[in-house]
Amino acid sequence: MDNRKVITNTKTNLLELEEHFYHLVDVDKPNIYHNLFPYEEVPKIAFNERIVPHNMPDDIWITDTTFRDGQQSRAPYTSEQIVRIFDYLHELGGENGIIRQSEFFLYSKKDRDAVYKCMERGYKFPEVTSWIRASKKDFELVKDIGLKETGILVSCSDFHIFYKMKMTRRECMNHYLSVVRECLETGVSPRCHLEDITRADIYGFVIPFCLELMKLQDEYDIPVKIRACDTMGYGVNFAGAVIPRSVQGIIYGLNTHAGVPSAQLEWHGHNDFYKAVTNSTTAWIYGASGVNCSLFGIGERTGNTPLEAMVFEYAQLKGSLDGMDTTIITDIAEYFTNEIGYNIPSRTPFVGKNFNVTRAGIHADGLLKNEEIYNIFDTDKLLKRPVLVSVSNTSGLAGIAHWINTYFKLKDDKKVDKSSELVKEVKEWVDSEYEGGRVTVIADDELVKIITDVCDAKGITGIFN
Repeated sequence: MDNRKVITNTKTNLLELEEHFYHLVDVDKPNIYHNLFPYEEVPKIAFNERIVPHNMPDDIWITDTTFRDGQQSRAPYTSEQIVRIFDYLHELGGENGIIRQSEFFLYSKKDRDAVYKCMERGYKFPEVTSWIRASKKDFELVKDIGLKETGILVSCSDFHIFYKMKMTRRECMNHYLSVVRECLETGVSPRCHLEDITRADIYGFVIPFCLELMKLQDEYDIPVKIRACDTMGYGVNFAGAVIPRSVQGIIYGLNTHAGVPSAQLEWHGHNDFYKAVTNSTTAWIYGASGVNCSLFGIGERTGNTPLEAMVFEYAQLKGSLDGMDTTIITDIAEYFTNEIGYNIPSRTPFVGKNFNVTRAGIHADGLLKNEEIYNIFDTDKLLKRPVLVSVSNTSGLAGIAHWINTYFKLKDDKKVDKSSELVKEVKEWVDSEYEGGRVTVIADDELVKIITDVCDAKGITGIFN
């Protein structure tokens, strides 16, 4: 007999049966989903055609892990570098705080010094948070520094529960709940990092565990956040895919069945299967307010969701930047390149040196007529990166003309077109280079020299003014 109540969904105004209460399923043997993840084969994406509704929260935001997960995969930043990057994050996120939080390690004196310096900035956003081990000593450190929230690792797949922690599900859940209770006793809000959620038993462990966390939240009247961590990048965003790989299925379960409010729910993705950005966007669309990112995707193995990518995902979903200053993205990229010495791959969207550079002559001809034809948006306005062409044997007259106009920032009547004498002379020189066996793109300084020589020889003025 089904005794569930019929209730009204206040968002859809439709009648629904209240949800089942999900209890912990304590198993003797781990469920490691080898049917989906056969180790000696490529993982499988299975479908059951169960569709969940779109449920994007009124407010969505970005949280940053550049100084935590980002520092697990590269040489540590100096305290000065951390503070400068934190300043950039504040400027990029804007006064509305779309970049809501930034998390830090607290273990070394260098990290703690950086935390203090960032807190001294007095910014409302990003809020400084931490990531610690589950120990009383670390909780006290968070409290002493004056942080209001900290992340705690609570691995949730049977891989971790049985093989790493050597516990049963019940033993593991009781252990985690005792750790979270200790955190709440210090008055600090815990952010529970559900590691490896895309290989976990969602309804046999994750949902029952999160229901208990919500009870602790009510008992202590302190928010408990849930971070769904796609640690291995197995998440998929396809409608009707089965859990635990379905991003929308996971978010729906946490939000609807575990009762975790959207504002306390965030997604942390990895890019092992090139899905970090789409999975993060999917988490927003289906009910998570937060997505956790790092600058340029720097993070464990293949990296995290790139923060700069989610800035533009936000703008596309909301139809507005809501105060974010996207030009700061270019400033950050230049700082990483010139001051930190980080090599950003040249074709990286939004920040690579060639992300809006074209080499094809027919594309350059289109750009010369109207740059909207071959540029994703006004990259000059939004990123301080005017659209460019590289000059090679395929650039043609139009490509050379566009390069000259862009490089020398020629406006209106000073612009050259592909019929100008200067462009024709440069094109002859370019052709001769490749006829002589050259295979590389013409460098900027080479073009400046040949343009200078042609202008001097022909008495052409106005290019360098």
